[in-house]
Amino acid sequence: MRKAGKAGPGERAGRVARTGFEGVDARLPLAESARALLRKAFPEHWSFLLGELALYSFVVLLLTGVFLTLFFDPSMAETVYQGSYVPLHGVRMSEAYASTLDISFEVRGGLLIRQVHHWASLVFLSSIGAHLLRVFFTGAFRRPREANWMVGVTMFLLALLEGFAGYSLPDDLLSGTGLRTAQGIMLSIPVIGSYVSFFVFGAEFPGEDIVSRLYPMHVLLVPGLLLALISLHLLLVVHLKHTQWRGRGRTGRNAVGQPLFPHYTAKSGGLFLIVFGLLAVLAAVAQINPVWAYGPFRPDQVSTDAQPDWYVGFLEGALRLMPGVETRLWGHTVMWNVFLPAVVLPGLLFVILYLYPFFERWVTGDGGERHLCDRPRDRPTRTGLGVAALVCYGVLLLAGGQDVVSYVFHLPFPPLTWVFRVLFVVGPVAAFWLTKRLCLALQKRERELLSEGEETGEVTQTVEGAHRPGHRPLDDGARWVALTAERPRPLPEPRGPGDGRDTRDVRAPRLRRLVDRSRSAASAWYYQDRVEPPLDARLRDEVAALNAGPTDTDPGPGERDGRGDAG
Repeated sequence: MRKAGKAGPGERAGRVARTGFEGVDARLPLAESARALLRKAFPEHWSFLLGELALYSFVVLLLTGVFLTLFFDPSMAETVYQGSYVPLHGVRMSEAYASTLDISFEVRGGLLIRQVHHWASLVFLSSIGAHLLRVFFTGAFRRPREANWMVGVTMFLLALLEGFAGYSLPDDLLSGTGLRTAQGIMLSIPVIGSYVSFFVFGAEFPGEDIVSRLYPMHVLLVPGLLLALISLHLLLVVHLKHTQWRGRGRTGRNAVGQPLFPHYTAKSGGLFLIVFGLLAVLAAVAQINPVWAYGPFRPDQVSTDAQPDWYVGFLEGALRLMPGVETRLWGHTVMWNVFLPAVVLPGLLFVILYLYPFFERWVTGDGGERHLCDRPRDRPTRTGLGVAALVCYGVLLLAGGQDVVSYVFHLPFPPLTWVFRVLFVVGPVAAFWLTKRLCLALQKRERELLSEGEETGEVTQTVEGAHRPGHRPLDDGARWVALTAERPRPLPEPRGPGDGRDTRDVRAPRLRRLVDRSRSAASAWYYQDRVEPPLDARLRDEVAALNAGPTDTDPGPGERDGRGDAG
């Protein structure tokens, strides 16, 4: 029995911990920072979990990758296989391929971990892509989040590189075919292509160094960069606060949601367990990348039905659709049929992704902060461009497997190629037009509901015999979201020199006037098609104040009608 006044072990430990924390907090303000972080509000919506799917699949990749690193041998030295997979007994192969077979058949649980790793990589890439699409369609890339958008695009680019490197490490026939394609892309670069290929492979293809060079990049360099970018991304999310959907009590100057601890932490932790569990189940019941069925890589062989993973399938399709064109200039051969679709096209894609937030701010003329998400229908041109890009990607992905499509559906190969070429040009244009019309139709329907209300399904007959459908007002939440939607107007046309309105334009350089006209034309193309909600002057002022960010000043007359700063 403990004597009165004498502290027990638990009390003493608590006292020591409290004293130690107070000592550290006196030197580093941990308590204040932790208190603010734990009470940070995170909005509730399923679309915000897409980024967490990417984060938790990356955690699974790290855990399973550490396990696989213990047994994988990144060497292209030849050996004769004598393992437990009988069909390959006596076959000469690289140490990398042999160790992959050993992981699959000799290491306890190795095949399960390999498949969890591969499935997690696909989930990681797809969730990053879906998250970027969510950010794009809702306008969450606008100021002050342009830097975070660029971080996300860089993570997607690094994830593509990481996936391709991991896909190539086993040195099987399928991954070797992909490396051969990559080497052809390198050789297509004018002047320096052959030097790039020698630098990567260390010799003529396939060389003996490619696996040992891909290995540290896959397990150390790119994961380290991804980990740093993920940390920066989360830091920016906490610092800039999360975007949120429109609703009662939500403005551009607050954040409404659950606190980080304990509510959001519990929900997020549950999501991690679900992701890990589903990946384990998927790996147990769905076979993926059976390298033993492909066999070791041989430079003189090509795997039938060789298809890359979906995230680089668009490159394969672009290569197949591009006609064979080459040019000889000053002793150099430029292979346009490889260089344009495999180097210029993806390079142009990522340049557009990096610059798009600044381009949209330029055509909008709005330099303020935006913390409320757009509905896709409220920005029909942006939504149309996004859908057109998705259709373009889908056509290229199908074209990457055109031989399989031709074989399965018994279609002639040359006409199928031309069908895909026509779809690549016509499909995105048709998708843009149709999506924009659909967004405008939704806006028009919403205006009708605001003005007349929604139908009740009842019909009344007047004493004169006329029949009138019954209507009831929209519920308060839907009406609030529809009325507060932000739909910018196009910028005014620039004043021409000598029109008597502004003499500054007379002295402006010709290039500046050309830029102003181009900006006005682009803004008109973006925002001239819209359906204005039924707002009076008072409501317009309220909507402008609600959409304004915390650093914005009181909206002026040009901003109250949705136009923004024309300067």
